[in-house]
Amino acid sequence: MSSGRVSSLLRVGGAAGFACIIVAEAHAGGFAIREQSACGQGASFAGVAAGGCDISSMFWNPATMTQFAGAQVSLTASGIFGSSKNSPDPATPFAVFGGTGNTAESALVPGSYFSYQVSPNFWIGMSVNAPFGLSVSFPGAWAGNEYAAGNSHLRTYNATPSIAWQINNWISIGAGVQIMYADAGLTRNAVPFAATAHLEGNGWTYGFTAGLTLTPTPTTTIGLGWRSAMDLELDGTLRLDPIFSGAPVNLDVKLPDIVSLGLRQQLGPQWTLLGTIEWSNWSRIGTSQVNGAPVPTQVAFEYDDGWFFALGAEYRWNPALTLRAGVAYEISPVTDGVRTPLVPDNDRLWLSAGFSYNITQALKLDFGYSHIFVKDASVNIVPGHPAFGFVPYTGTVESHVDIVTVGLTYSWGAPAPVRQTALVTK
Repeated sequence: MSSGRVSSLLRVGGAAGFACIIVAEAHAGGFAIREQSACGQGASFAGVAAGGCDISSMFWNPATMTQFAGAQVSLTASGIFGSSKNSPDPATPFAVFGGTGNTAESALVPGSYFSYQVSPNFWIGMSVNAPFGLSVSFPGAWAGNEYAAGNSHLRTYNATPSIAWQINNWISIGAGVQIMYADAGLTRNAVPFAATAHLEGNGWTYGFTAGLTLTPTPTTTIGLGWRSAMDLELDGTLRLDPIFSGAPVNLDVKLPDIVSLGLRQQLGPQWTLLGTIEWSNWSRIGTSQVNGAPVPTQVAFEYDDGWFFALGAEYRWNPALTLRAGVAYEISPVTDGVRTPLVPDNDRLWLSAGFSYNITQALKLDFGYSHIFVKDASVNIVPGHPAFGFVPYTGTVESHVDIVTVGLTYSWGAPAPVRQTALVTK
């Protein structure tokens, strides 16, 4: 095989390969994972940055720790069951090989939280989460296998120690440090039914969180939270069988800032209105350079910013049981001009319901369920598309997601309520 042909294979295999590691199908805009709270899940995450339910809200806003006296531990687990099916256009090359079945693999996303009230006005805490991730599997032979074949995964582990300070009865502030490890892997075809690219990579990155809560009235809580941008550097190996045995490479990926604004407005003894507006700075991801590849290689993500809008409500059925529901609309950062079968993200409609049940005074069970309707996504990979390789591919992707989240929260050490002494008069 000529050296020019080898260089072409390496260029396409390397560029497309590392792109797939990072950006295959996820369950929020881009490849973020929003499923970090059972309370939030039940209301489509409406109001989550304003707190109110348990300390899982510290993922969005560390200042919400000041709402929970004493010590509290919260554990969550989300089962994510996605469906994503590709259908090629009849006129696309290799259409005879057909589309795919479901390429989205089910995933379990855990989360854990701890907070401790050190003094009347000061809290410390820790959260451990998986804020980004993916798990997909494509067949080896289908019409679009140049752009998606084999398995890919991204696993992230994020620990965030945090502090919070209650300045007075109406304002609290909080901050934390994110420490994140990522592990990624991919096997896919570099060109249709020819060379196979194998990539593995891992790395560390660091960031911050900050937030505040305002309580302008006894029935109103406003929360504003920020999770900082992070620059993830993956160090790994690229191997292209049977052409190239392997080389060390690395890729820098600019992860987004995320800003969440939440509202909790109590309407009466039983009803509470919830709202969220969230912005994700995906446009900073731009184009990433694969360093160490045998030929110069760039990965053009070129996303727009993402937006998420949610509205929900809680109903206190009795002192032990609270019901909630919510609806949300998500504007995807992945546009028609950059979408591939590996990144079939599109605008989404969320419908959710859930409840909280106090098993004892100290132990609470939370449950949330969401169904996500994903707008059918067009894929049009032609010359000029960032992922274009050897042949064009056009088609559509039909997707939806079901999510079930369960949480347990245990609280202790809160001060006992002050007894009021009756005034005796004669």
